[in-house]
Amino acid sequence: MTQMTFASFNETGGEQQTAALAFVTEAFAEAILAGIESDSFAHAALSAALRELVATYGEEAVATFAETLPERIGAGEFTLSARH
Repeated sequence: MTQMTFASFNETGGEQQTAALAFVTEAFAEAILAGIESDSFAHAALSAALRELVATYGEEAVATFAETLPERIGAGEFTLSARH
């Protein structure tokens, strides 16, 4: 990956991020088929993602990014569909 700030990566998205999300989504589905509970996999995926981001951008940049999550979650950015 080329050198960029965490903020610029977060804002750009693009093809590589879309492709990466497809891989993660597939891994999520495979884990569930293997009997892993979805919340267990989600926590593990978040932990792995945060560790990788900290290794790449450092604690301060990732903490700043994490501060934006409550607003983004509340705005529905991560909501796929209504649950019944």
